Order: sequence, then C-alpha cells, then structure tokens
Amino acid sequence: MTVPRAEDTPAPAVPKELAEDITEDTVTDAVVESFAGAPDARLQELLGAFVRHLHAAVREVEPTMDEWETAIGFLTRTGQKCDDVRQEFVLLSDVLGISALVENINHRKVAGATEATVLGPFHMTESPVRDNGDCIDLVGGRTPCVVTGRVLTTDGTPIPGAQVDVWQADENGFYDVQVPDVQPAGNGRGLFTTDDEGRFWFTTVVPSYYPIPTDGPVGQLLEATKRHPNRPAHIHFIADAPGYTQVTTHIFVSGSPYLDSDAVFAVKRSLVRDFEPADDPAGAERYGVSNPYRHAQIDLVVQEAAG
Repeated sequence: MTVPRAEDTPAPAVPKELAEDITEDTVTDAVVESFAGAPDARLQELLGAFVRHLHAAVREVEPTMDEWETAIGFLTRTGQKCDDVRQEFVLLSDVLGISALVENINHRKVAGATEATVLGPFHMTESPVRDNGDCIDLVGGRTPCVVTGRVLTTDGTPIPGAQVDVWQADENGFYDVQVPDVQPAGNGRGLFTTDDEGRFWFTTVVPSYYPIPTDGPVGQLLEATKRHPNRPAHIHFIADAPGYTQVTTHIFVSGSPYLDSDAVFAVKRSLVRDFEPADDPAGAERYGVSNPYRHAQIDLVVQEAAG
C-alpha cells in the first residue's frame, strides 16, 4: 500500500483560519459539508444520509469509549471472518433485517409477481449448469424430492430460455461450502434454463432447517441478545430473463420449525409450499427417482423491467 506524503497533498492557495471549533453540535454538519465536492451526486446523498443517521444514533445512546472500541472490534472481526465461501457481513446484514429491508425496497412487486426475499450468505460459488431433470443431490439423501416450476410473466405467459439458479442445504442442514469433506462442490446447486413452455424441473432432497453459522461475531451477537440462530427449511431461487426484473426468492417447507421466527426475517406466507408425499410409481419412473418421493412446485413470476 502506498502511503501518501505531506508533499503529495497540495496546500490551499490561501490558508484559512478555523471559523469555529468543531463540537458535538456542529460536527455532523461539518462532515456532511465535507462531501459537497463529490462529483457523484448519489454518493454525496448516501454518505450524507449515513452520517446524519449514524451521528443521531450516537447522540441517542451516548456510548462510552470502551463501548465504541468494542463496536469497532466487532466490525473488525466481522471483516476478518469473511473469505471466499463465508460472508460474515452479509450474515450481519441478514440478522439485523437490513437484507430483508433492502430486498423489499428494491422489489416492490406488482400484483401477481413472486415476492422477493434475501440472498443469504451461501450464494458464494457459481452453480453448475445443469439440464432439466438433473439431480442436484450428489450424496444420495434418504427421501428423493422432485421440484417442478415455471417462469412466467405477470399475465401468465411462460418465458422460455429464462435462467433459474437454485441452491439449498442438504437434509442435515448443511451447504456444500460448510462441509467440503462430506459434500462435493456444487452439491445442492444448479443453474437451469426453462424449456419452450417456461418449465424447469430437477430432483433433490427435502432440505432441513438449520442454524446460521454461529462461530463468528454474528453468533456472538445472537448469543448476547439471546436470539436463536435458526432458519426454517427452504430452497433458494433466482429467476432471470431478459427484459424482466430479476427476482431472488425462496420456497419454504410447510410445517418446518422456525417459520414464525426466521433468524433473517425472510419468510413470507406466499412462499410457503407443501412438499407433498407422492406414492406414484409411474411418476417416479418419469422423474428418475425411487418411489415414494416428495414433490414441490413453484411458479416464479417476474415483472417487466422498468424503463
């Protein structure tokens, strides 16, 4: 890292005397004003709002120096916990409800469109490209599950050629990146393309509910506040089609524990699905699974992109 030297920073042509002391009453305006020369107006707006609200919170709670140092240490450890397959800051955003808030603000859906929900911290690797009908359970779970779906417009028109990104935990509640010695990379993941009728389908296992990782700063936060870390069972989806707004969503397993207290505030009633038991030898043969099996269905309804 290059450290700037004093001589690299030009002095103002006419040095100015300090007009007034910076105090707790004036520091907020001084900081906001310091961004006035930002060439990006949106950056100026974002920084100004962030500073005003953060300063307001500090004034409200009046933290001690020890408390502020603890907060800085917490954020430092959060960054240090991040790596190629673990995003602790996303996890922090999730448990504080910020991810859910940002998703809801950015996906104010039109009538009939699928509701969006959080991306989560485990979409850290690319899903392998798979054909419709492929199995994403690479370790051989106990009870097979068939997932069928369509990508549709809000008027019900199927969208061929749409991409559907899928990822999920296994039936023990772990993602591939959490237990690489047990699950091969790409287990529980797949990138599918809808057929001429907007359909996609794959086989898998019914995922389990699970705790989010608690071995880092976010886990310490939950423990300190006596909050549980659990998420109800679910499968993640991203539906993407040219000319339409990409939607990031889940389907939640009906009857799963923690539907009413998801640690990341992502459950919406419209996204809860029955994973129906199916005793159908012909269907099992058609989908290439053993009988009996479970079946879940979802239509991913996307809205036209603005502009």
